[in-house]
Amino acid sequence: MKPLSNKGLHILLTLETELEDLLLDSVQFLQHIHNMLEDKDVEVVGVTNHVFENQSFTSAVCLKESHLTIHTWPEYKQLTFDVFLCNYTQDNSAKVEQIADEVVQYFNATIIQKHNIYR
Repeated sequence: MKPLSNKGLHILLTLETELEDLLLDSVQFLQHIHNMLEDKDVEVVGVTNHVFENQSFTSAVCLKESHLTIHTWPEYKQLTFDVFLCNYTQDNSAKVEQIADEVVQYFNATIIQKHNIYR
């Protein structure tokens, strides 16, 4: 079987925000992500979350078609976020772009770095 040339889009972001309270609230972020993914018919199959002593957090959401992750650094007013949706039968690039854009909006963030990787 011939492999599909474009299996999906992986977006990696480094963001900066003045909304430090959002960098400290993993529960609110995960609820926002859950609602966003549900609206886009993206199925969550697992979530792991770790809150550090300074209340920064690392979360990974396993999706039926891959994953998204976030790491926050409130002391630098920054976060990293990545999202990847892969599918051999349809192109989910628009969904990935929407998810990334909505995360930027959620944090009212400035993009420091953005990398689009087509796999």
